[in-house]
Amino acid sequence: MTILEVCIDSAEGLCVARTNGADRVELCSVLELGGLTPSIGLVTLAARAGISARAMIRPRAGDFVFDSNELAQMLAEIDAIRETGIEGVVLGASHADGRLDIETLTQLSERSKGLKKTLHRAFDLVPDLDEAIEQAITLGFDTILTSGRAHTALEGIQDLARAHQVAAGRIAIMPGAGISAANVRSLLKNAPFAAIHGSCSAPAKADNELAAKLGFTSLNRRTTSAKSVADLKTALRL
Repeated sequence: MTILEVCIDSAEGLCVARTNGADRVELCSVLELGGLTPSIGLVTLAARAGISARAMIRPRAGDFVFDSNELAQMLAEIDAIRETGIEGVVLGASHADGRLDIETLTQLSERSKGLKKTLHRAFDLVPDLDEAIEQAITLGFDTILTSGRAHTALEGIQDLARAHQVAAGRIAIMPGAGISAANVRSLLKNAPFAAIHGSCSAPAKADNELAAKLGFTSLNRRTTSAKSVADLKTALRL
């Protein structure tokens, strides 16, 4: 059975994902920015919820080229998140040309010793797919989250299938980006991926008008959809 991982950024999203069939959650904050490090409160709730969970370690939006101050912040975040008892973390770091930043990733991986590790979509920037997979394995990652270096996983299916072939069971290739109940079976026809990653989200209900006017909320805010989670889980069972 293919594992369904759902990325969430709130206590409500955690509850929705857990009760509608998610096997694992990726914990983030502000998903509309691609996901940043979640609050310790959310990570603690996930640890208590009894669901497999991995926390994003990403200090800011934008690229994945991190300086020494940002690295220090990420190392501190790993230390704090470890204390909650959750399963693992989600990491990534790049050079300006898209190659994986092995020096930074080595420090992050060593600090994460004993935790399970997903390499996030910094992987989608790499110029050499085969080389990056081998590097991820050497660094101790057990999963790579990727769209196949494309806007959506369906558009990147050739790279995804190639990555699955190169990985050869040594590391899980987990497709993500634009996956839904309507298209996941088409994706799985190309390779028997062990896990699928979905946001399973929908636009949030309109916030208080004054709060929006004062800039307290994002116009692009989304929330985890119970129907989207349940439908995707059902599609994976077919």
